[in-house]
Amino acid sequence: MKPLLVTFAGGTSGPWRVDRIEAVRGAALPLVGRLAVIEGPDARTPQSSVWTLRGITSNERYVGVAERAELVARQQPLARPEATRAALIPISKSEHWWNLTQEERQQIFTERSSHTRIGLEYLPAVARRLHHGRDLAEEFDFLTWFEYPAVAAEAFEELVGRLREQPEWDYVEREIDIRLVRSPEDP
Repeated sequence: MKPLLVTFAGGTSGPWRVDRIEAVRGAALPLVGRLAVIEGPDARTPQSSVWTLRGITSNERYVGVAERAELVARQQPLARPEATRAALIPISKSEHWWNLTQEERQQIFTERSSHTRIGLEYLPAVARRLHHGRDLAEEFDFLTWFEYPAVAAEAFEELVGRLREQPEWDYVEREIDIRLVRSPEDP
């Protein structure tokens, strides 16, 4: 996968209407009405943006061969017409997490938290793309973008709830939950 810089711009323009912004842990983001998702380093951020969050796609860091194959086989693409709901969940983890070795983080992520295994249960309805912000010295370590059809909204709530109960979330220092809606009449 070639890295892709993505900017999420909250303000008064963009195809996604903000349904809610909730601070799960730590400081909130200012409320906005719309969200634009801008891909590429040369893309222009709307002047009406109140805040911008940036991240870059990268290789999968905590999956094994079998899990990766299953993800590739079941993961749906973004921008499906029926996926009229979305969530942007920015997360920052504690310094304690980052001071662990890669092996220790892998063990927490895969063996103790079963992060990918849990996520696989909600495919293909929920599509997702992870963006890394830490390597760019951004405000959040990770920006996870999810898209799903309205009929999968309850399943998505279950997914997020289950993930937040796992040992991995003991290391989350800040988390914002931004829920979005796209409808045909939206610009």
